Amino acid sequence: MRPVKVDNPVEVVRLFQLPPAFLTELVAESETAGFRFLRRLVQGWDSGSNRFDRPGEALFAAVSATRAVGICGLNIDPYADDPALGRVRHLYVLSAFRRRGVGRRLVQAVFEAARPHFRLLRLRTESEAAARFYEALGFRACAGDPDCTHVLERSGQPSEG
Repeated sequence: MRPVKVDNPVEVVRLFQLPPAFLTELVAESETAGFRFLRRLVQGWDSGSNRFDRPGEALFAAVSATRAVGICGLNIDPYADDPALGRVRHLYVLSAFRRRGVGRRLVQAVFEAARPHFRLLRLRTESEAAARFYEALGFRACAGDPDCTHVLERSGQPSEG
């Protein structure tokens, strides 16, 4: 892990391209932590199966200097038969950048992108810490759906303030 410079601000940007090595550090750290979803994000982008480019979809990165320090996406929920349901996908922030509001800013960018397109946002997490994070942002736990652990109605989305 590289040392973190506090004088480098973190900017959240929307990605329309995914340069080949842009997420290498994020993928490596996430896999060390036992997560494979960022590898799937890169594979989906490379194959063209998921480029976050259908109506309402978006992919955001948190960038410090030229370094990707976080990622989060928004898709039409592939597990629901309703194009008005969005899915928060692949949120990951480098451990050195956590507890600095980076994850919150990424999810807020997703909220803004989702606002005109989706009436409900869904996600699935197996991490208790992630569950607490999403619940602090207004998501509520849901039960009985193997493809969804948390939901957020559009009216429940917090403002950036």
